[in-house]
Amino acid sequence: MPTSVQPTSQPNRSLATDLARRGQSALPVQVPAPSAWLKWTIAGVGIGAGAGSVLLTATAALAAYFARRVVTPAKEREQDLAILAVIRDGMDLEVVLPATAETTVPGTYSLFFDGGAGHAVIGGIRSYVPREGTVTREVLRVSGAELGHASRGWWSSAVFAGPGDVGLAAEDVILELPVGPAPAWLFRSGAGHSTWAIMVHGRGATRNEGLRAVRTAHDLGLNSLVMSYRNDGEAPAAGDGRYGLGATEWPDVEAAIEYALSQGAKDVVLFGYSMGGAIALQTADLSKHRNVILALVLDAPVISWVDVLAHQAELNKIPAAVGQYGQLMLSHPLGRRLTGLAAPVDLKSMDWVARAVELRTPTLIIHSVDDDFVPYGPSAELALRNPEMVTLETFSRALHTKEWNVDPQRWEAVVADWLQPRLGRHELPRTAGPGA
Repeated sequence: MPTSVQPTSQPNRSLATDLARRGQSALPVQVPAPSAWLKWTIAGVGIGAGAGSVLLTATAALAAYFARRVVTPAKEREQDLAILAVIRDGMDLEVVLPATAETTVPGTYSLFFDGGAGHAVIGGIRSYVPREGTVTREVLRVSGAELGHASRGWWSSAVFAGPGDVGLAAEDVILELPVGPAPAWLFRSGAGHSTWAIMVHGRGATRNEGLRAVRTAHDLGLNSLVMSYRNDGEAPAAGDGRYGLGATEWPDVEAAIEYALSQGAKDVVLFGYSMGGAIALQTADLSKHRNVILALVLDAPVISWVDVLAHQAELNKIPAAVGQYGQLMLSHPLGRRLTGLAAPVDLKSMDWVARAVELRTPTLIIHSVDDDFVPYGPSAELALRNPEMVTLETFSRALHTKEWNVDPQRWEAVVADWLQPRLGRHELPRTAGPGA
């Protein structure tokens, strides 16, 4: 009978090799339920205030709370997933977890535990018992700590915990960002290609999120620069310690482009995940190096913050008017005292549905139709309004930024098939000689 055990040591091989052998920053804004928050707020209002002013105060307080949570990085990652049991059955290792929207999705994922010191690669579903609310999944690999001793962790789509898991040689390099020096990983393809890939992770994530795209870029002959940026816990914090939702982060990507150019790159492809997609779009729009951005590959990108924030308010049962008030606080100079932002965020300038015709960089968008953090509707609308520049590839059952996890072969084929002709067309003029 299977019993709960500690994991045994794993073979010393790359995770990429393991996955090949088997064929294999979300943007959740957790806020209190409006009734509880309003009850707390009203209790703190001085007796004698009119009912109208009490309601206005409560509404403003909830809107300010919502706005602050959107732009404030978490100090540490919450271990919000219980690890119910670790089971060995012969040579197989399994983990029993609560059945959630994420843990019941097919594919390959990470389970980080022991405060992030431990990492388990989780494979297919072995059993799912809805009446018990549990799911049992295969454990493909464990490193860093003993899974058998862990009681809580967090689920992640970032399958590769570090560059060593990719199975390719990586270098640690430093990027000189406007906010200070920041770490990055550099993977050289050895193909001598003049185009570099730059991976930009999403909100609340770290640079390991972009490692899933490195092998695809490598197979296309591209060097890959997997960067960190301000406020992500690895790069220096900005002066206000707040996310700019792309409005302040794009100069960090510009610095990464400058590093690539200094190392011999002629042009770059920006890969952006979630908020990283918004950052990439801002870079393509505003950077002095935008002429060297050959293409954008965006995974579940934020195309319109107005749409995403409205959706997040609804998801967290915040009245629409309160959510709109929160957006006003983010975008108005007078809201800075409440949000902590050094400068307001121009949400309209990052609405690429409204600005669709202004996007002149070839863009591939990969987005799951059931994404409940960053809905795919704006991605579809952007592709509809600008079919010349934008190609949309939809997935299903992948939720947010998990398209690769659900079907890595398809994700990699989509990116390679779309990007390869653009790389080829771009290289031809260089070999044709002067005047071509």
